[in-house]
Amino acid sequence: MLLNQTQRSLAPDLARGTMLVLVALANSTFYLYGRPYGPRQHVFEHDMLDRIVSVLNVTLVELRGYPMFAAMFAYGIVQMLRRLPENDGKKVVRRRLRWMIAFGFVHAVLLFPADILGLYGVLGFILLAFMRAKDRTLLTVAAWWLVVVAVVQGLIYTTASYSAEREFFWSFEVDDPVTALLLRPLEWVLTPFGILGVGSAALVGIWAARRGVLAAPEQHRALLTRTAVIGLALAVIGGLPMGLVVGRFWTPTSEAVMWTLSGLHSVTGVAGGLGYAALIGLFVTKTRGGPVVRAVSACGQRSLSCYLFQSVVFVALLMPYTLGLGGVLGSAEVALVAIGTWLVSVLLADQLRRMGKRGPAEVLLRRLTYRR
Repeated sequence: MLLNQTQRSLAPDLARGTMLVLVALANSTFYLYGRPYGPRQHVFEHDMLDRIVSVLNVTLVELRGYPMFAAMFAYGIVQMLRRLPENDGKKVVRRRLRWMIAFGFVHAVLLFPADILGLYGVLGFILLAFMRAKDRTLLTVAAWWLVVVAVVQGLIYTTASYSAEREFFWSFEVDDPVTALLLRPLEWVLTPFGILGVGSAALVGIWAARRGVLAAPEQHRALLTRTAVIGLALAVIGGLPMGLVVGRFWTPTSEAVMWTLSGLHSVTGVAGGLGYAALIGLFVTKTRGGPVVRAVSACGQRSLSCYLFQSVVFVALLMPYTLGLGGVLGSAEVALVAIGTWLVSVLLADQLRRMGKRGPAEVLLRRLTYRR
């Protein structure tokens, strides 16, 4: 299918494309196994480089990419509703969301149980109820939801000790593909409890879309600058303590401290995700484009296909019943695998752009959504 070359805003596509490298880095750590598991389900690492990479991953990546994705997802829903006739808009969006949930279920069962497509499909139905809400209501609900996020995330990740078995996502260490297949639906249902902060980010995404913050970033430079500086500073301040715990540079003295650190890590992850999006918006105001920007933007336009591509590569390379590299590689090495996978997806997406074609997953979802 040839891509309709309509005028698109660069910032949202560039943000989605860049976000996928954060998603790849975060997801790749799930596939490490064969060692004790500790805080936030990270493996016990001995090598100093692996420990440092773990710190950086937790501080800058973990729970930072998904809120950014959620904000862009909500931003896209608002844009989609604006493009469609008012009477048919919500009907089409609901159909798209239902198919996203179906895509997510298939993806979770066959490849990656921590899938977020289905979660975002459910989140989309909630967002539709907020489309007519006042700006103040959006931001107030987003702020109060962060309180829930802090409490729940604190409860889930209170242990600083290491054990031989995972607390969640057991299928990643199973060497029988049939057993893994049977475990994944339950794991998929548990996924939302680990990334509850996406709700707040999505509500902020609606607010930003109403103002066209990323559609015309040059008109919102001050807002983007404040969001980037404050958001990323909070992400580092709130994420570094948990990063030091995961990297075994610090051991908290009590579960209460771990609860506080985990809640802080999750809440500031939302700030970090919004900060990353704002930083990309600022970058767009300074760049004239170029081959690299076009390639990453092409990846953002085909983010669904590129996201699924990552799971295919990770399963093929890392799972116990395939090449089994997840039991051999350390955190630093698997981070290189994640970045390399993202780079390949960028190159493939750019090739599709040059051919004037959408990604295969986007083509299928579009056909199912519009029924043509």
